[in-house]
Amino acid sequence: MLYLLIALIFIVGYAGIALEHPLKVNKAASAVLTGMLIWTVIMLGHEQLFPTGEGGHEHLLHQLYEHISEIASILFFLLGAMAVVELMDAHEGFRVITDRIRSTNKRALLWVIGILTFFLSAALDNMTTAIVMAALLRKFIRDKDDVWTFAGLVIIAANAGGAWSPIGDVTTIMLWIGGQVTTANIMLKLFLPSVVCLVLPLLWLSVRAKGRLNLVDLPPQQEEGSAARLGTREKYLVFFIGMATLLGVPLFKSVTHLPPFMGLMLGLGVLWVFTEFIHLRHPQWSERQHMTVSSILKRIDHSSILFFLGILVAVAGLQVAGHLTDMAHLLDRSLGNIYAINTVIGMLSAIVDNVPLVAAAMGMYPMTQFPADHAFWELLAYCAGTGGSMLIIGSAAGVAVMGILGIDFMWYVRRMTVPAALGYVGGILTFWLMWH
Repeated sequence: MLYLLIALIFIVGYAGIALEHPLKVNKAASAVLTGMLIWTVIMLGHEQLFPTGEGGHEHLLHQLYEHISEIASILFFLLGAMAVVELMDAHEGFRVITDRIRSTNKRALLWVIGILTFFLSAALDNMTTAIVMAALLRKFIRDKDDVWTFAGLVIIAANAGGAWSPIGDVTTIMLWIGGQVTTANIMLKLFLPSVVCLVLPLLWLSVRAKGRLNLVDLPPQQEEGSAARLGTREKYLVFFIGMATLLGVPLFKSVTHLPPFMGLMLGLGVLWVFTEFIHLRHPQWSERQHMTVSSILKRIDHSSILFFLGILVAVAGLQVAGHLTDMAHLLDRSLGNIYAINTVIGMLSAIVDNVPLVAAAMGMYPMTQFPADHAFWELLAYCAGTGGSMLIIGSAAGVAVMGILGIDFMWYVRRMTVPAALGYVGGILTFWLMWH
C-alpha cells in the first residue's frame, strides 16, 4: 500500500509542476513538497516497505545522507555557475558576444546557437553550457516566445553535445569512471548519432521559423566621464576569468579528483576577490555596489535551486523505495533487446532523473555480460543523455534553463517535445545503422 502511495505522491507532485501556471503554484513549492512527503512516508512506513528488516531508520538515514551529498554537490555547482554568469553579465562581459550578434534572421541564428551549444557542451557539460547560453539569449532577444524557442533548442543541443563526450553529461561521466566506456570509443561511436539528434530538431524549427527576431536595444556603453565607468580592461578580465572558471572545471576535476563544484567555487572565489579589489577601492565605490558578488547573490533565483532540490530528493526516494530498480527489472523481462531497453530508459529519463536509472542499469548488468565499450553501454550513454530533452524537467540542463528563464512546462511540451523526440529517435536509428 505504501509502495503505491509513494508512486501516487510523485505523480501528483509531477502534475503540480506541469500545471504550475493554471494552478498558480510555484513549481519549486510542488517539487519540495513532493520530495519531503516521499521521504516522510518512507521513514514512517519503513517496516511495511522493508519487511525483511534491511530498511531500518539508521540504514535509511545513511542512504538519505549519501543522496544529499550528491544532490548538494549539484546544487552548489548550480549556485556557483549562476553566480559566475551573473557576475560576467553585471560587468557587461557578454557584450563581447552580443555586440557582434546583430543578425535578425531566425533560421541562421538557430543554426549558430545550436552548433555553438553542441560543441561547448562537450567541452564543459550540459548544465553549465545551458546556464551560459540562457543568460546570453536573455541579453539580446526581446520577445519571450523567441527566447523560449531558442532556449528549447539550447536544451536539446546541450544534451546532444554532452552525450558523445566523456565529461559532457553526469551519466556519461558515471559510465566513463565505472570503466563501461572509454574516451576514444564513445566519441567515435556517438558523435554522428548526437549530430543527428541536433540536426533533425534544427531542421524542424528552421522550417517553422517565421519572420525576423526583435533584438534588445543594448544600452550605450558608459560614458567616458562617468565616475563608475568600467574600464575595458576590467570588463574583459572579469569575462575571461569567468570563462576560464567554467571551461577549467573538467581539467580541475581530472587533475585534483575533487568534485566539479569545488573547481567552480575556486574560480568564483578568485572572481570575488578580484571584483572586490577593483570596486571597493574605487573612489565612487557606492555607484558600483550592484556589481559586487554580495549584490549578485541576492539577484540569483533561489527558487530554481529549491526546485532542483525537491526533484532530486523525490527521485532519490523512488530509488530507495525500490521503484526504479523494479522498473529496470520489468524492462529487462519485458523487452530483452538492448535497443528497446535503452530506448525506454531514455524516454523514462524525461520523467525521472537519468542518474538513478543509469545507476540501476549499471547494477543490473555486470561487465561480464556486457564488457567495456559494448554497444549496450554506448547506447545507454546516448539514450540517458538525450532522452531528457523531450520534457524540460528531464535533464539538468532543462531544469536550469527553466529556472533562469521561467519557461512554462506545457509550452515546452507543445513546442519542443516533438522535435526533441524526432532527434532522439533519429540518433538511435543512426547508431543502429552504423554499428548493428
